[in-house]
Amino acid sequence: MASQYAQSGDARGTILGHPKGLFVLFFAEMWERFSYYGMRALLIFYLTKHWLYSDGRASLIYGAYTSLVYITPVLGGWLADRYLGQRKAVLFGAVVLTLGHFLMAIEGSGGQTDPTINVFWLALSFIIVGSGFLKGNISVIVGQLYPLTDVRRDGAYTIFYMGINLGSLIGVLIAGYLGETYGWSYGFGAAGVGMLLGLLVFIWGKPLLLGRGEAPSDELLAKPVAGVKLEWWLYAVGLGAIAVLWVLVQLQELVGWMLLISGALLLGYIAWIAFTKLAREERDRMLVIIFLLLLQPVFWGLFEQAGASVNLFTDRHVDRILLGWEVPTTWFQSVNAAFIILLGPLFAWLWTALGRRGLEPSTPAKFGLAIVQVGLGFLLLVWGTQAMGVSAQTSMWLIVLLYLLHTTGELCLSPVGLSAMNRLAPLHMAGLIMGAWFFATAGGNFVAGKLSELTGAENATSGEGAKELFLDVWSSVGWVAVGIGVLVLLLSPFVKKLMHVDTLKDHEAGDALLGDGEVGEPQAPGAHPATRPAG
Repeated sequence: MASQYAQSGDARGTILGHPKGLFVLFFAEMWERFSYYGMRALLIFYLTKHWLYSDGRASLIYGAYTSLVYITPVLGGWLADRYLGQRKAVLFGAVVLTLGHFLMAIEGSGGQTDPTINVFWLALSFIIVGSGFLKGNISVIVGQLYPLTDVRRDGAYTIFYMGINLGSLIGVLIAGYLGETYGWSYGFGAAGVGMLLGLLVFIWGKPLLLGRGEAPSDELLAKPVAGVKLEWWLYAVGLGAIAVLWVLVQLQELVGWMLLISGALLLGYIAWIAFTKLAREERDRMLVIIFLLLLQPVFWGLFEQAGASVNLFTDRHVDRILLGWEVPTTWFQSVNAAFIILLGPLFAWLWTALGRRGLEPSTPAKFGLAIVQVGLGFLLLVWGTQAMGVSAQTSMWLIVLLYLLHTTGELCLSPVGLSAMNRLAPLHMAGLIMGAWFFATAGGNFVAGKLSELTGAENATSGEGAKELFLDVWSSVGWVAVGIGVLVLLLSPFVKKLMHVDTLKDHEAGDALLGDGEVGEPQAPGAHPATRPAG
């Protein structure tokens, strides 16, 4: 199998030693991330300035939307693995996403009494469902271009990861600028154009994908059900899900309760499997997975303030004048992507260099460091603002410093956590565990909305009192995060022992990598340590 893949991988030539199909996926994903992050940078302002929601309600809507974006890929990945195949799932998702982003450009007159707001809810629903089919499945195809033992795999995902962050960087700069300067429809329209370009690249590049990501059974897809091919029924399910999400995205508290209850059931099920079905070492590793999953909402709840409370604070309370020119607020959303591009290779080298010397921190220790850094980012912003005087505009460089610490924290947690899920999960549970990872990420996004809601209390939405409320909330959550991070660091030697790294078998550390679509149970999306949830 490996030799066959290696030969077919070179059948249409290579670029930089990689199959040309990798660069088709690179540009398709780059444009999809262009549209997603370009739209997200404007979303909180669109809610507060155009639809006239309060900060608190806008934050809840933001949290519900982003959490649903991270839940649906689990279902989209399952449908792709069992029926559609990744290529058709990505194609359908790209079409739905393109329609959703163009629907966002229909802004109406504004205000919650404007009936056009229903088009806005519909647009969000299209984007959520489209992300469910595309996000993750496109990463799976990357893995399918290479044999399991191909030494180019990590380099391929690094290239793909750069596409994610390049798209994020450019999307925020272009869509954010157009939306802030010329109007909402221009910014959201630019996001739609970006997604359309991604769709066209994916269609054009189909021959270069070398037949990867195709449906497990064409016969099954063509089988008629009630006189209609099964494939069309699956697309109908996707469209039907848009109607369900149109309701859910408007019921933010319901989304929160759904996440809490289903998350508890999911963790309970994993624990039940661990204690009743697995041998001691596998059980211990599953307990480590549960421990790491519980830390996810802590980190992402603070990290995802970037698109919510930090975005609002930057717009209202930060001096954005640089060389006589006012930097658009949304542009600060690109700082994280820029730091990822600059620091990602450095961290990859750092972990390798420390590992060779026996000094690399364990996975739980890296999680502890990540949570300390995300909390410290807020504390330094608070301390710097207080030192300058709350009545004065905060320096933009404090915001940049916050994003720097949040990015270094992300690099300690996101790729490391995905790698840990892949390494520690038994092969037959790999899909379930990756689904749980995405589910925990979704929970973190909803927590982010709830935390941001606290900064928008109705009795302090303007002036110095509003600024102090931001600082009070961030100081509290910052100290809590630092405390949790330190506790995780103290517990990390014990947790590391439960990982039983020295007895991991080769097939658990290698073949269990998700995203290859060739081994084990149907694979969940988010296939490789390089594909971060925030991307």
